[in-house]
Amino acid sequence: METIGVFKPKNEEPYGKLNPKWLKWMQRMCCPCCFGRSCLPLNQGYLSEAAASLVDQKLNLNIVPRTKVVRLAAPTFNYSRIDHAKAQTKQRIMDKYPNIGRHFHRLGLPPKIGSFQLFVSGYKDANCWLAQFDQEPLTGDAKVQFQQQFERLVILDYIIRNTDRGSDNWLIRCDRPVKSSDGNESEGTSVRHTSDFVSVAAIDNGLAFPFKHPDEWRAYPFHWAWLKQAREPFSEETRKLVLPHIDDLDFVMELCDDLRRLFETDQGFDFQTFERQMAVMRGQILNLCQALKEGRSPMQLVQMPPMIIEKTVGQGTSKSRTRWDSFKQSFQKRAPFFSCC
Repeated sequence: METIGVFKPKNEEPYGKLNPKWLKWMQRMCCPCCFGRSCLPLNQGYLSEAAASLVDQKLNLNIVPRTKVVRLAAPTFNYSRIDHAKAQTKQRIMDKYPNIGRHFHRLGLPPKIGSFQLFVSGYKDANCWLAQFDQEPLTGDAKVQFQQQFERLVILDYIIRNTDRGSDNWLIRCDRPVKSSDGNESEGTSVRHTSDFVSVAAIDNGLAFPFKHPDEWRAYPFHWAWLKQAREPFSEETRKLVLPHIDDLDFVMELCDDLRRLFETDQGFDFQTFERQMAVMRGQILNLCQALKEGRSPMQLVQMPPMIIEKTVGQGTSKSRTRWDSFKQSFQKRAPFFSCC
């Protein structure tokens, strides 16, 4: 059996009501005041996954496996007892009284809405390859290739303000040259690759797009900021790829419009919350734009003060959409209690 994708139902997310992990259930029941992340809207993880894929495509980063919002049903999903009882009752009626059962709109368990992400094969957790790179460092083109892929991960995470990026939820694929066999000619020779090939995949983007910067207990830092690759200034290739887009306010507003069309498909969509999310994202984009222009490194980028760019009253005309000074800029004044976690 081949794995083609990963489906994450909305109501089974880490803070969803049907999450199968009993520790989350205990946390929700015993410590509701500490449940969830105060900077994130509840039950929007599936939208965040799809939105990260959208941002990735708009910027041509090509590191997020294609992700869409879909509806699927399967007996392996975690359903409530009521859903199971309804499905069983309908099936029994259909079996015994088909004339009545044929009027049912649907048989079986109800489909769940969630994010569906294409599965990427040949990848391992980043910490596995990073440890190996310390023992056998990349050289030449492979080193440059990995640095550029890493910078794309940094750009994605920073723009969407990913609050859950460790070293175990982004992936690396490294195809290294295959050495020739030492056997005799009858055994044949192995296929040779001229150089290493390195690729990065950014998965687990469900805890992103906050409506405010973390300012309470935890800072949710980017763990990649402690890697040696984060001390290198952004490459010229990365600057040429990203800067023309994010330096164009029309592009930024078009991105916000695309995200709104995605987020408003949720039944619990709240326009004011969404605008706050976009204000955080615009602040991240402006910081990133400045860092790329000044030749800073990812480490220096995350040290920049968190910014919020809000729409001013009456903003919305075609002329004002093309000027950054039509927005109100502010900085976060309150810092979280813990800055390392």
